[in-house]
Amino acid sequence: MFAPPIATCDPTIRLCLLTRGSLPRTRTCAPLLHLLLLLLGLTVSFTDANPSCESSVSMLRNCNKLWKILDSKVSVPCRRITTSPSNITQTELPDRTMEAKCLQSMFELIDAGFFNETKIQEIANGATEMNVPIYRTNRKLVATKNGGLENPSPLVFNPSWNREVPRAQGKRFKYPSVSGVLLPSDEEDIAFMSVLELGELIRTKQVTSKELVRIYLKQLKRYNHVLESVVTYTEELAYKQAKEADDLLSQGTYLGPLHGIPYGLKDIVAVPGYKTTWGSTSFKDQVLDIEAWVYKRLKASGAVLVAKLVTGSLAYDDIWFGGRTRNPWNIEEFSTGSSAGPAASTSAGMVPFAIGSETAGSMTYPAARCGVTALRPTFGSVGRTGVMSLSESLDKLGPFCRTAADCAVVLDAIKGKDPDDLSSREIAFEDPFSVDITKLTVGYTKDADMKVVEVLGSKGVNMVPFELNYTVDSVQGILNFTMDVDMLAHFDEWQRTGLEDLYEAQDQWPVELRRARVITAVDYIQAQRARGKLIREVEKSFTVDAFIGNVTDWEKVCMGNLVGLPVLVIPTGFKNITEPPTKSCRRRTTINAGIYAPPERDHIALALGMAYQSVTDAHKKRPPIDDLGPDDSIPNPPKAIIPPRRLHIHV
Repeated sequence: MFAPPIATCDPTIRLCLLTRGSLPRTRTCAPLLHLLLLLLGLTVSFTDANPSCESSVSMLRNCNKLWKILDSKVSVPCRRITTSPSNITQTELPDRTMEAKCLQSMFELIDAGFFNETKIQEIANGATEMNVPIYRTNRKLVATKNGGLENPSPLVFNPSWNREVPRAQGKRFKYPSVSGVLLPSDEEDIAFMSVLELGELIRTKQVTSKELVRIYLKQLKRYNHVLESVVTYTEELAYKQAKEADDLLSQGTYLGPLHGIPYGLKDIVAVPGYKTTWGSTSFKDQVLDIEAWVYKRLKASGAVLVAKLVTGSLAYDDIWFGGRTRNPWNIEEFSTGSSAGPAASTSAGMVPFAIGSETAGSMTYPAARCGVTALRPTFGSVGRTGVMSLSESLDKLGPFCRTAADCAVVLDAIKGKDPDDLSSREIAFEDPFSVDITKLTVGYTKDADMKVVEVLGSKGVNMVPFELNYTVDSVQGILNFTMDVDMLAHFDEWQRTGLEDLYEAQDQWPVELRRARVITAVDYIQAQRARGKLIREVEKSFTVDAFIGNVTDWEKVCMGNLVGLPVLVIPTGFKNITEPPTKSCRRRTTINAGIYAPPERDHIALALGMAYQSVTDAHKKRPPIDDLGPDDSIPNPPKAIIPPRRLHIHV
């Protein structure tokens, strides 16, 4: 066990060391011992082996109740110590001062002495209220037996040096024919066409990529002042890539349905020559000389980048250094979730598709709020090189589109093994356009949108009541630990140097990452073992081909991300906003559903989504944005009360 030089220690800690391990029973040092034991996962019960201790040192007093914070108990006897009145004063420092000194000393022992008194007290409170219950629950789940014979962690070490994994023999999807598509005369109509429709216009030379770039840049600049969804226009690059796409087509080379199609990237994805700000004041001038893997894949498919779109600061929620992104369907609301820019921009017809990311809700929440179709794919199906990382075992990239068919097209382009992303895989997805949905058994949970159930049933799908059952009751806590500890490892220097004080929303990452600083390695691994138990139980319980359920239920969000399930978000309808300003208000609240599938069965969710959208039209509706109706206006500041954020809900 590491012990610092005695001469450099706080007097109270020095007393502990000089007494060969005795812990002073002073109430003023309670916070220090509380957190030290918290880090160790222990509860201490003091016994007095030598009655003379009480009279020798006035600081050694009753504090048993302060240590009953965890399950384990350690008895530490009080040894005889020799002190003189000159060494120990009978007058104690004020409680607050001594507590601050004790806590500061404790944090110095874990090389975290950079926190001030206020932050340390906040960490102490948060650790007690948040960390401890999760410690206890996970230990009960997976740590009651010794030897590690049960409940292994899903984080597996692979010693191979061969990153060039042979490609699976997966075939490209067979896209449906969209012949007969004609170029609309209204540019607004063009802006809201699907990727497949735009691809047909390009292929038949009814429109050029350059013309589409002009249209979408116009849309981006028209609505961005309202929605605050764009960080950087990549105008020069867009016209360059558009010319290349048009030149290829004139030479007889057609790269597929993404050839010449404009799109946007969440601004955690690096593109050489342009800022990659991560949405943060601390990094708003950052330019990374990295070509992200997903950008390479899209470029190879002929897609044309027109904008870097808003990410919430450091991929948390919808607040960024330039403002806060709004929901096109109700501009008094914010878009929620860190993939705010991709969701809002796709919804508003500013891009035909965009790439976002999810660690825990960052795609599902904004897709649901903004009324767009989005696919959070199976974990590992899309490479993440060149993308800001929160958690290596949770981060995923996926498309925001108008339709499920468009999501399938984009997935086909970006999926595959990334040699520099050790978690990525070459998954041989089946063709979603070839799935016979009448052979599927699909469940629906109690919170499912029954309209989806009825429509799919009418299409010949066997629909059955279903609930996903598992015994792990710390799902949300497991996700908290996993994400926060991983995130802190990636932004350790950011916290240590005080850059957290510049963060745009102090109730978000700064608070959570301070609390993560005192999560022990043991308890992190126990959380991963509990995660492994969850994965096995979900696999056993997932007895249907897919299920329909609420896509913004926080338990499902946490469970799905921990297990790596794909989910397709689809808009299913709209309802009037609460307390509309006028009877003719055109703003709406979106209604949505999630189609969940087992890992590597994304094609099933996509096929079901396409079947639903083939006979419904919610996905074709256009938001009012700045056409709000008579006597309605953009409220600034918003009149609606924005509820307090729930921890982790929009990461």
